[in-house]
Amino acid sequence: MTFTNAYAAHQPKDQVKPFKIERRTIGKEDVQIDIEYCGVCHTDLHFVNNDWGMTQYPVVPGHEIVGKVSAVGDSVNKFKVGELAAIGCMVNSCGVCSSCTQGMEQYCQSGFVGTYNHPTEDPGGLTFGGYSKRIVADESFILSVPENLDLKGTAPLLCAGITTYSPLKRWNAGPKMKVGIVGLGGLGHMGVKFSNALGAHTVMITSSESKGEDAKKLGADEVILSTDTVSRNKHNGQFDFILNTIPVKHSLDPYFDLLKIDGTMCVVGAPELFNVNAGQLVFGRKTLAGSLIGGIKETQEMLDFCSVNDIVSEVEMLQMEEINIAYERMVKSDVKYRFVIDMNSLN
Repeated sequence: MTFTNAYAAHQPKDQVKPFKIERRTIGKEDVQIDIEYCGVCHTDLHFVNNDWGMTQYPVVPGHEIVGKVSAVGDSVNKFKVGELAAIGCMVNSCGVCSSCTQGMEQYCQSGFVGTYNHPTEDPGGLTFGGYSKRIVADESFILSVPENLDLKGTAPLLCAGITTYSPLKRWNAGPKMKVGIVGLGGLGHMGVKFSNALGAHTVMITSSESKGEDAKKLGADEVILSTDTVSRNKHNGQFDFILNTIPVKHSLDPYFDLLKIDGTMCVVGAPELFNVNAGQLVFGRKTLAGSLIGGIKETQEMLDFCSVNDIVSEVEMLQMEEINIAYERMVKSDVKYRFVIDMNSLN
């Protein structure tokens, strides 16, 4: 076991502060990564605040991790010391259920082991995340980072990226399809980039004119202002697929109207209950779906896709000690479009 400097919260709505943790001894199939960058996800703040009632303290957030391999176990054959590597939202799963055996560990029927705040036999009794100098995990949950990708912009791909890539691939976004991306934030801006790269006619649906202009720079072909009812209604019945990234409860009705017969809206942004107008689904054979992240194989596929298409997240860099200020700004949606911590700032 080795001690590692980290940042942790110790009670609900606490400041995230310096904290020393222990990492387990490297096992035969383990990889140790010296963390260079860690993205900041809104989920981190939810766990710090115990918004979902499941946080166990101390919590060391961070599940958008990139760095270099610094040690490997005797049986590891996929990674060598010095190579670029990454960890996303999971560090283990049961490995034997129907989901895991199909490469969909995110839907593990026993529940995947989260990168942080999950019970473990490791020192401390909980998994500790990427707000730390290094991390140890099983090689089967480690991802290879293509050399040509900017590491800073790669970090958010491990959550925001795969959260949007997975449903766009699942519903076959591509040429001759009209795809709507609702909301231009950490998720939405990646949705625009991926939809465009997949060849779909990509439409940003937003309440902000300024964000509409940003969306066009990111690859959107059109922009619909959701607050302009007359203009929005002109697009009713035209969309094959809508990716809804709005992170708070809202009415789904206007977006169902935009879908074609047999069209699908997939929600990835808000784990809250919605009021659904079943009539809109019935009279149009429309589908409301949800999606989590992706499995390890699909996440690696996404990273390779990003390498070929020169895609990374738009980021704003932080020093580790600025994390609490970043949380305050994140609540106000004051970031374009993802915070990333330079972990070299953590001594």
